[in-house]
Amino acid sequence: QVQLVESGGGLVQAGDSLTLTCEASGRTPHKPAMGWFRQAPGKERVFVATISYNSDSFDYADSVKDRFTIYRDNVKNAVYLQMNNLKPEDTAVYYCASKLTFYSSTSYSREYEYDYWGQGTQVIVSS
Repeated sequence: QVQLVESGGGLVQAGDSLTLTCEASGRTPHKPAMGWFRQAPGKERVFVATISYNSDSFDYADSVKDRFTIYRDNVKNAVYLQMNNLKPEDTAVYYCASKLTFYSSTSYSREYEYDYWGQGTQVIVSS
């Protein structure tokens, strides 16, 4: 079993920056890819960013490219989402997800590909 706990959400103003953290616990022989998804009020959950275990494969949603950066620290079992120049449309609950895989250089952008999910952290961006 893998447990994921997100933190770092909050209320910020448009143009501000915020870094979300996802800490993973639980033993696994896999080399998990990690992803961030978000769900805005009244909308479905959507992909934001993903990173491979080796940090050599990335993908971002078009809406966050050039503003968000995903990175990870495998020693700390953590993945981060650095969010810059936040916009009101970034308001959402942000979820961390883990994809158990042995392909250490593969990232995944589809929700159904992920095996474990965190409980989410709320980000509110005021205009």
